[in-house]
Amino acid sequence: MASVETSLKEAMTAIEGSVGAALVDYTSGMALGTLGGSKDLDLTVAAAGNTDVIRAKIRTMEMLGINEGIEDVLITLDTQYHLIRLIKGRGGNGLFLYMVLDKSRANLAMARHQLRRIEADLEL
Repeated sequence: MASVETSLKEAMTAIEGSVGAALVDYTSGMALGTLGGSKDLDLTVAAAGNTDVIRAKIRTMEMLGINEGIEDVLITLDTQYHLIRLIKGRGGNGLFLYMVLDKSRANLAMARHQLRRIEADLEL
């Protein structure tokens, strides 16, 4: 089992093309931990904004009567991937891992695989 800090460090080093990582509580919009980012990427602002994305998706699924869990959400920009992975089990309700990847250096399939592994090892 890995701590939040260890998990974010692993995400930044193990996932090719990583620009930033955060663990976010989508009930409050608060980032519980961040690593990376840049002057153009404020991870606390991104955490709060992506909270709205998750809330909207959950609301929409409820209205549609879809009784499945969200595995992850991918937002593709011109130069970046923004990957949101909801945490399941072990007290992870209401939390998600957020990764920003440089599209030119990232392998999306491998990033999703690594993020799944990091989630499994995360200790909350």
